[in-house]
Amino acid sequence: MSSLPRRAKVQTAVYKDEFSSFSELSSASEGDDKEDSTWEPQKKVPRSSKQPVCKQSKPKRVSRAKTNAKKNAVQMSEGSEGVTVKEEVLNSSVAIADVDLEDRKNKLDTMQTLKRAKTKRKNSAQSPSAPRTKKLKADEETNQASNFKSEGNSAETPSTSTLGDGACKKEESEDDCTSGQSPLKKVKTETCPQGQPVTLPASADNITEEVEMSWDIVQVLSERTNIEPWVCANIIRLFNDDNTIPFIVRYRKELINNLDADCLREVQQTLEELRAVAKKVRSTIQKIKKEGKMTECLLRALLNCKTSEELEHVSVPYKTGSKGTKAQRARQLGLEEAARTLLENPGKLNLLSYIQPSVKGLSALQDIETGVQHILADMIAKDRDTLDFIRKLCQNRYISIQSSLAKISSKKVSEKDVDKFHLYHNFSCNIRTIHHHQILAINRGENLKILMVKVNIPDGVKNEFCRWCIQNRWRPRGFARPELMKILHNSVDDSFKRLIYPLLCREFRAKLTSDAEKESVMMFGRNLRQLLLTSPVPGRTLMGVDPGYKHGCKLAIISPTSQILHTDVVYLHCGQGYREAEKIKRLLLNFNCSTVVIGNGTACRETEAYFADLIMKNYFAPLDVVYCIVSEAGASIYSVSPEANKEMPGLDPNLRSAVSIARRVQDPLAELVKIEPKHIGVGMYQHDVSQTLLKATLDSVVEECVSFVGVDINICSEVLLRHIAGLNANRAKNVIEWREKNGPFINREQLKKVKGLGPKSFQQCAGFIRVNQEFARKFCSQQTESAGPSQGAVVTLPAGAEGTNEKQGKKKNKTAANVVLKPDPLDQTCIHPESYDIARRFLSFMGGTLCEIGKPEMQQKIQSLIEKEGIEKIAERLQTTVHTLQIVVDGLSQPESFDFRTDFDKPDFKRSIVCLNDLQVGTVLTGKVENATLFGIFVDIGVGKDGLIPIRNITEAKLSKTKKRKSLGLGPGERVEVQVLNIDVPRSRITLDLIRVL
Repeated sequence: MSSLPRRAKVQTAVYKDEFSSFSELSSASEGDDKEDSTWEPQKKVPRSSKQPVCKQSKPKRVSRAKTNAKKNAVQMSEGSEGVTVKEEVLNSSVAIADVDLEDRKNKLDTMQTLKRAKTKRKNSAQSPSAPRTKKLKADEETNQASNFKSEGNSAETPSTSTLGDGACKKEESEDDCTSGQSPLKKVKTETCPQGQPVTLPASADNITEEVEMSWDIVQVLSERTNIEPWVCANIIRLFNDDNTIPFIVRYRKELINNLDADCLREVQQTLEELRAVAKKVRSTIQKIKKEGKMTECLLRALLNCKTSEELEHVSVPYKTGSKGTKAQRARQLGLEEAARTLLENPGKLNLLSYIQPSVKGLSALQDIETGVQHILADMIAKDRDTLDFIRKLCQNRYISIQSSLAKISSKKVSEKDVDKFHLYHNFSCNIRTIHHHQILAINRGENLKILMVKVNIPDGVKNEFCRWCIQNRWRPRGFARPELMKILHNSVDDSFKRLIYPLLCREFRAKLTSDAEKESVMMFGRNLRQLLLTSPVPGRTLMGVDPGYKHGCKLAIISPTSQILHTDVVYLHCGQGYREAEKIKRLLLNFNCSTVVIGNGTACRETEAYFADLIMKNYFAPLDVVYCIVSEAGASIYSVSPEANKEMPGLDPNLRSAVSIARRVQDPLAELVKIEPKHIGVGMYQHDVSQTLLKATLDSVVEECVSFVGVDINICSEVLLRHIAGLNANRAKNVIEWREKNGPFINREQLKKVKGLGPKSFQQCAGFIRVNQEFARKFCSQQTESAGPSQGAVVTLPAGAEGTNEKQGKKKNKTAANVVLKPDPLDQTCIHPESYDIARRFLSFMGGTLCEIGKPEMQQKIQSLIEKEGIEKIAERLQTTVHTLQIVVDGLSQPESFDFRTDFDKPDFKRSIVCLNDLQVGTVLTGKVENATLFGIFVDIGVGKDGLIPIRNITEAKLSKTKKRKSLGLGPGERVEVQVLNIDVPRSRITLDLIRVL
């Protein structure tokens, strides 16, 4: 058994300093249960008091000694010399940790660099930045300490804050900008074909006994997400170091085995659930100990809890105000000794000796037998091996969930609401095959008191469970008289009916609901991503139309740069259509606008017919006018928001919505991020799922999309900037204020001078922020001319502007400061600043220059070099990973105006309209996906009512082979060819069949 604690020690050491709610994981209890063939688990609490001492002493001294040099190197980062030292450390940490001599030499060079940094720190101790350096030293100490192993060099540990994984194998390269086209989630494998398990550093934090858990969080996380344990361990470390999902997905692929953003979010959510359970267990243990009711058996049961349902099952008798269970009352009467004797030595048990006529509950033999039965039932229901057996038994049996119409007594429930659930009035389905949307529908009907729901476990499960308990787990150790065996039989039966069956039902329902909610939220996120990444339509003057009846249709014409050119109101549906047509024609001709964007709200169908009729008559000649329908979900909410008032002051809110509708076609991402994601309306059952989970997921998707597309730091809005990974509302506001005060950003390094944007924030956001080189060079040339020819490329900053490496708040010279600001062509690429050295070495290796970035010559050189050498050999020669080199290659090859959204579908522009009555069964049409749900896809086929493609009609053979898909689901914006299967005119329902994806 000595090997088990060592195994647990290796797997869990890294987390002891991160989740204070966890204790040192104990594997000894598992081994003890395997050896134990008696009626109950061993009484002793797993001994782990000595382990924290062993883990504290030696690793802590080594880690502290090794981190002195690194801390001193960090302290130098503010000065000019410090920047050089920091870059050397970053570049050194990129080496692949193989066993050859070259890599060993790189490790020695890294340590020598750190020593030189320490020497420089001593020489500059009297510098003005010393006080702030001390503060930085204290802040960095905790984060840096966990990045060094207690034995061996630091280069062997994969870093979560600097690029480079010294223990990862080469992996197949994939595009890093395919956020809408996710790779398949990696399943657990023994050979790790795309990565290698990583040994994690030990921790030195104190672990108290109250926080100990009997399960390994890495193993449980791996089992629940079906991802390799070493990947789960790395993901936990990355999240603990405050890394964002976009940063991890793009720049730390080797540490996560190339998982996509959706998988990372799933792991993050599961991790938060496990931590929440551990936190609840800790508070429950503290509360019960304070009340003096803690026992060894109860403590063991609490530490074994992995879900909230298990914790509730164990702790409910000890809640404040509880009367106590039947077992507790029997124990208070002193019958626990009799229950133990029945199992350990039944021959010596004499129940008659416990009779006390004057005591209620002990006055008769029947009362004593009942009390012993309740104690045994409670022991059986809280035994981990017993619960594991019944759960495993249920996995191989037909367990069904059933719903039926409830006896409606509430007057608030109408017949219309009851009819909505007619499919579930007499419904039964296997819990392993039931669909997620069916679970959400059943739950909604149950909450409305319309449906009754129960889980049906067959009698065969109970019979086999009772037989196993009597013959194996709870079999008495000696001969038991028939009357005692009857008590045992009754105890097992009572335990199953009264305690275990309700627990299983709660677990099944909770698991089904949790999975359904997660899938619904993930579907919402995928739809939102597809909508946000809709291909923009730049370079057009657009007319936005917000349709309406009585209050007219609001018009807004915007320029190709999203500037408002004109706003107006026309009344198309009040008998003035012909007169208003002249006004619309005059506006289109005056502003040379040939594209009309109509919102899909009230009066959309009539407005669409109006414009289609004019277009068919060629009324707007010589303009070739086209129109498209766009979702106006959230436009009304945004039009009255403070952000809209700040952006369009003095403009009527109704006209603001027309502006927003037009901008949604011109740049969907920049416009839709202004609206709260849940108001965009591309999900299903969004009000029935956890609102916290929904908001966190959708905000993460928005951050992912904005980051992967990237922003130009000198022209982007504050609203768009706050969604960049590593930034928030305050930091985005500070960036805009710095830009307004000091002029445009010349390079990414200037971001470090912004207030509140520290090293970690810079690391997370730098790769997603672009600096337009043409604009930067033009600005520098203007500054150079104003400074005079003798100044060269020196830029003169006004007094008070930040031109040094000192932070704001420091005393600055009143005279103007002359600082050399040079544009860096790499700042316009997706290459992270920590990889600039690799990019320059790669350019030198192939004979290229920075001026050739994005040009055809550069693409040809890169292609010929990779074909000749191979990307794996080049990465090995440059001492970096294949993933990092692939990002460098992409950044150098992509043109300056590259936008990967151009690969996504554009709005569907039309000139004519089709009515519902014009449709016939068998008609083949093209349409655009409007929304994707768990049961089907809604498609706009231009008849004013979306048709539904049932999920059963979507097969892999019908999907496009050119697009990588995580599932068979289609996303909003995709164009499809469909065939009409059924038309229900009275109910306005159209059933479609998918022919192919265009």
